[in-house]
Amino acid sequence: MTKGRLEAFSDGVIAIIITIMVLELKVPHGTTVAALQPLLPIFLNYILSFVYIGIYWNNHHHLLHATQRVSAAILWANLHLLFWLSLIPFATGWMGENHFAKLPTALYGFVLLMAGMAYWLLERAIVAEHGRDSVLGAAVGRDWKVRVSVLLYGMAIGLSFVNQWFADMIYVMVAVMWFIPDRRIERQLKKA
Repeated sequence: MTKGRLEAFSDGVIAIIITIMVLELKVPHGTTVAALQPLLPIFLNYILSFVYIGIYWNNHHHLLHATQRVSAAILWANLHLLFWLSLIPFATGWMGENHFAKLPTALYGFVLLMAGMAYWLLERAIVAEHGRDSVLGAAVGRDWKVRVSVLLYGMAIGLSFVNQWFADMIYVMVAVMWFIPDRRIERQLKKA
């Protein structure tokens, strides 16, 4: 099976996720800067979530660029990733609407944790289909970024019940860590 439909479907779902998130931004009922102030936490959380969705879209593109064929395991792993990404608008809205309260902040972290694990499973499914010596297999190796991300998400979930600000900073740190696309895949593609 070719990867074209998988790419098109994934791109469509990600576009819908971004659309749902932006629709959650409500227009203020005033015309002053003060009318925007209550929306600041929601807007900041939107920016972080938009960056996360962009990071997943970008890295998903690189994963699929290194993929030659798609198996049933890859299809299901991809759907698993899209499921967790589709929950980001809900977690974003709840956390922003409640000004980064403990439980919404923890749920946001849990969704990010599960999306990270789903991404790792998709990566592993592609490597299993193409082999450890494939472009992706050679590029990701043990993939320390995914492992560190999962560890940091777990820490942030726990910290969200103690100090939400530290949890939020960890979410930002992980986003910064992933912001630049994984050059290892690009280098392996150039070698191939």
